[in-house]
Amino acid sequence: MPLSLWLSLAAVCAMGAMSPGPSLAMVLRHTLGGGRVPGVVAGLSHALGVGFYALLTVWGLGALIVRQPMLFNAISWVGAAYLAWLGIRALRAGRAGPLEAVGVPTTRRQAARDGVLVALGNPKLILFFIALLSQFVTPGMSLMAQVLIVLTAMLIDAGWYVLVALGLSHSRVLPWLQARAHWINRATGILLLALATRVVSGPLLA
Repeated sequence: MPLSLWLSLAAVCAMGAMSPGPSLAMVLRHTLGGGRVPGVVAGLSHALGVGFYALLTVWGLGALIVRQPMLFNAISWVGAAYLAWLGIRALRAGRAGPLEAVGVPTTRRQAARDGVLVALGNPKLILFFIALLSQFVTPGMSLMAQVLIVLTAMLIDAGWYVLVALGLSHSRVLPWLQARAHWINRATGILLLALATRVVSGPLLA
């Protein structure tokens, strides 16, 4: 995979992870309620769920693009529309209520359980991966390229939430995130709309 293409993938994955929502609220809740370690555990377990969905998506799209290229093209266009819809929603979002998370007593086991369940229990996550990864999967893609895509999604997700958990040991981090949530939403929205436009204008891999 060319570096420029990987950077595009990494940027979208990063914006998806940073966008305020239930996953961020879950990590905040466990960090505020149990301290740094439960927060880190929640972030890492969430990344496992993300990796599972990414793996299923890459495998499924890889088979589809070989057997049913017309259906794959249709999915790409539907994916572009979905990305555009997510971008518009992000641009219209305010300061994101989920950032108002309140800590509750928690343990590492509870944090690990909630991290996985929040990821796997969010059907919109696999829709996001179908819309996103359909732009990066190619016929005959090597196993290493598939692994790179899955690891990119996992490591970026884990890295962001671990940073959030570690940063919350400083009292100024949460107010900083709350104050800038609308800017995160705007950046996410612009990036998603740009990707949707690129898909409509031509394949990313052309």
